[in-house]
Amino acid sequence: MYKVWEVIDISFKAEIKVNPYTDVEFSAIFVSGNNRKEIYGFYNGDDEFLLRFSADTIGEYSYVTKSNISELNGKTGSFCVKDKDETQHGPLKLSETCKKNLYYTDGTYYNLLAFECDWLFALSYSDSKQMKKTRELAREISLNGFNQVVMNVYAYDILDETPYWDRDPGLNKEYDFGGREDIFPFLGSNSSPDHSQLNPDFFKHLDRVISILNEYNIVAHLMIYVWNKKVNWPTPGSKEDDAYFDHVIKRYQAFPNILWDISKEALFYGHQPSYFIDRVKRCRTLDKYSRLLTVHDYSFCEKNSDLVDIISTQSWDLDIYRAMLNINEKFPDKVVFNIEHGGYEKGPYQVFTGNYVDPKVCLRRNYDIMFSGVYSTYYWQDSSWNVIMLPKEAEPKPAFNYYKIMSDFFNIYRLDDFTPTKNYGVSGRFLINKSEDTILVYIPKENYSTCIVKINTMEIKQASIQYFNTITGEYSNKEDYKVIGHNQFISPFTEDSILIFCYNK
Repeated sequence: MYKVWEVIDISFKAEIKVNPYTDVEFSAIFVSGNNRKEIYGFYNGDDEFLLRFSADTIGEYSYVTKSNISELNGKTGSFCVKDKDETQHGPLKLSETCKKNLYYTDGTYYNLLAFECDWLFALSYSDSKQMKKTRELAREISLNGFNQVVMNVYAYDILDETPYWDRDPGLNKEYDFGGREDIFPFLGSNSSPDHSQLNPDFFKHLDRVISILNEYNIVAHLMIYVWNKKVNWPTPGSKEDDAYFDHVIKRYQAFPNILWDISKEALFYGHQPSYFIDRVKRCRTLDKYSRLLTVHDYSFCEKNSDLVDIISTQSWDLDIYRAMLNINEKFPDKVVFNIEHGGYEKGPYQVFTGNYVDPKVCLRRNYDIMFSGVYSTYYWQDSSWNVIMLPKEAEPKPAFNYYKIMSDFFNIYRLDDFTPTKNYGVSGRFLINKSEDTILVYIPKENYSTCIVKINTMEIKQASIQYFNTITGEYSNKEDYKVIGHNQFISPFTEDSILIFCYNK
């Protein structure tokens, strides 16, 4: 007996003499009542082929296989999906009524707060049965409010011949996963690849990583390509390239926690938009579950917004709030996600500094992004790229707790209920809710005060104010407030804070 959204692997054996990645056609028609879905199978090594399936409804399911290989053709089976795991909410989906926001399939709001960990695929590669460090990091990520991990299928190494990617001279090799010749998605190694065949062991390990994230209700934001991490890829558009891309889509589409990202920084390194348009269309054809899709490149998303579900943007602007507000307004019917904002919190080892490294400055940039109505991503230098440490191993420790506070706040004051507004006051970032009875004002600690000018034009019968400390999570006492001429608000906190102004007209 299986549960709704549980990933089910159905195994078949076939000895073949052709290339299993390029010359074998294998799929199955799954039927339950009036529901019918054709799912592509894939080669799993050792003469094994898998059909990977997950059901979105309770019911009796049957299947029959199709293949150009006789041993894989016409195989039948059935199974029952009788229950639903109440801790699981299903895949991400878009909403017809709240087009700026994301939801799970069961209707639960998804407050996207991402965590970049490009080399997560490599963390427990030497401990592939136990996966202790991967599991521990996933647990820490989940406990601190993050519900999405931005990760590569594969990356090889940093560009250490350039000054800004120099390896920290004190870096403990235990934490450096770059340049590993024993980890590669193809046969051979990155230095000496055999692109004609994929590496089943690599993908079996990646299965375990995605499964662990799924256990912790963390979306795997899977970047299929990366171009600035020294990967020895097949020629773009070649038979070998197609085989790799197709395998990733076939292998991971059944996982309910998948979000496709065709490429990190897609157009930064000389590739033509037509290549990524082809990859998007290829993904849409192969993915029978219609998982959400984006491309880590704003110029691509801007010009091809009809092809993506989420507008991804990368911006290091000092005034990140205004930059994100402009993009958010440009796409009124699209979810917008800042996948990289140049704030890379410092850790024991310097990996890549970007423009902002102080934990509180990085946090402020994330609040600025959220107050623009855009979702955001957290980077810690000692987990986002080739260096991966567990928080307990680090000194100083990362400020994960800031983001638990942030996540808790935006689970109360949800972005699907609030809209950024520019004409409610000065010296702050403003959000107003749909019922127009609550105004949120983000106040940097440098502000002596802030003003909500708009309330002078309202007929407010009753109002209250409360402040929220973004560093400690502390709320001040709620106090009644009488609207007066100047309406100067002074936070009781010395850290960045949020004014919560509630009123009745």
